[in-house]
Amino acid sequence: MPFKSTQPDIKLPTNLSIWDWLFDSPSSVLNKHPASALGGYSNALTGERLDYAKVREVTTYLSTALVKKYGLTEGGAVALFSPNNIYYPVAMLGTLRVGAQTSGGIVSGASPAYNIEEMTYTLQKAGAKYLMTVPTSMDVAAAAAKNAGIPKERVFLLEGEMDGFTTIKQLFDIGKSYGESGQVPSFKIPKGKKNKDVCAFLSFSSGTTGLPKAVMIAHQNVIAQVLQVQLITPPDLQRILAVLPVFHITGLVHALHLPITINAEVYMLPAFTMKDLLDTVVKYQLKELLIVPPILIRLVRDPLVDKYDLSCLRRFSTGAAPISEEILHLLEKKFSQTKFKQAYGMTESCSCITASPPEKYDWKYGHTVGTICASTEVKVIDPDGKELGLNELGEILTRGPQITIGYLNNPKATAETFDSEGWLHTGDQGIIDEEGMLTITDRIKEMIKVKGIGVAPAELEDLLLGHPKVEDVAVMGVKDDYSGELPKAYVVPKAGQKGSKELEAELKQYVKERKVRHKHIDGGIDFVPMIPKSASGKILRRVLRDQSTKVDKDTTVKHDVKEKAKL
Repeated sequence: MPFKSTQPDIKLPTNLSIWDWLFDSPSSVLNKHPASALGGYSNALTGERLDYAKVREVTTYLSTALVKKYGLTEGGAVALFSPNNIYYPVAMLGTLRVGAQTSGGIVSGASPAYNIEEMTYTLQKAGAKYLMTVPTSMDVAAAAAKNAGIPKERVFLLEGEMDGFTTIKQLFDIGKSYGESGQVPSFKIPKGKKNKDVCAFLSFSSGTTGLPKAVMIAHQNVIAQVLQVQLITPPDLQRILAVLPVFHITGLVHALHLPITINAEVYMLPAFTMKDLLDTVVKYQLKELLIVPPILIRLVRDPLVDKYDLSCLRRFSTGAAPISEEILHLLEKKFSQTKFKQAYGMTESCSCITASPPEKYDWKYGHTVGTICASTEVKVIDPDGKELGLNELGEILTRGPQITIGYLNNPKATAETFDSEGWLHTGDQGIIDEEGMLTITDRIKEMIKVKGIGVAPAELEDLLLGHPKVEDVAVMGVKDDYSGELPKAYVVPKAGQKGSKELEAELKQYVKERKVRHKHIDGGIDFVPMIPKSASGKILRRVLRDQSTKVDKDTTVKHDVKEKAKL
């Protein structure tokens, strides 16, 4: 039998869109608090702020402008290409609000670190017809938009001003000019459908194998995940730091949607620096930090931390990548007033499958990733598909209302990851113990997690195979205390070429010039005589990893990471 959550089932509305649920339903924060007591989105550095009533107002104007002035129609995708700022959730919610007969607007998030090639791929795969960005990203945005066939007049600015581009505030004014009676109605779930059937977001993930795919996230998935997390959210969480990128599923749910439902204030940091993070914690007396393991490592090792009084902190919350016992011990020692919680999930599960409930906020559970979320089931299976019991190691499968629709225009990959009975095959191995706590022990899937961000080996393999000196290649993740994992390449040089430090440097530079920072080959390069493959041509990565340890030192280039990248 599957393992079930011990928490009460969530009461999930099935006929509401995200926007209506947040702003026009009986459970809306706007119906529970006076205007003077509403939370909102704040720029942590400048103090610019939008409370949730204002967010409702300007998202209404924005959706009207997009429809009436710029022709956004049903199912139209709007790409958001920006660091964290208070107008990101406005653009997101304004797009979701767009009314249509069969589907509302769809939001496609993208990393602000993408280069032109990567951004073009994202726009084309998502079928985006509009793009919203910031001045510092405009060079990449404009070139990618042109490649994807998006006209200049549909490229908008979320903040700042540039000649020839319409700003989001100008869009507000355009929408407002139609008058209150001229506003387009909010999107309603079509008759005969439920909110689980309607896509709201496209978020790119590697799934378990292959090139990045667009995960279709339904309105239900986000609503369900917010309700699941609400059940285990302490009442003192009234100030939330949004330092993790909001295009990523964790930021999308926990920094953009959840805070509205609990009427919390969100402090947006556009980029991570240790000083800005520490200044924000102290200025706003934050009690909880939702951060990835690399930042936790910095908190125990960076001397700047010792110059701040962080006694206000009560909890660290993390996920996305493993954290070592050594770091957990150092954190507990340095911040003795705090507790620790962790969660586990993926883009395909709209964030959390498991998460630590309040009664398990304890450093002794630091190696686990929490208990099963409400209304969620988990199975542990062996390689033959047999269901396993407590303390038996196997692949983690899960199903629940937060499990997403599948991959856009990719039925084959969808069928490989989401089975006919609704189970999501995570590709991770784990164990559930007597307390219901899940421990993740290994990754079956190929995806590499660098600072919590997925990197598809196939993407880097395809790139390196295009180099004139490379005959064959495989890319895998290697463990790294700081980043969790780093991409490492195993390269078969072409005839006449020899593995050398010079060739290693050349190949690394080749990748560096073409890929975003977290995709660089910072785990090193081993030169090998062949890439072991199965009869079907699939790379046998475990065999390769074992073989690589036996390769003669003269033909193997070892990598020493001397300098860690900034987050």
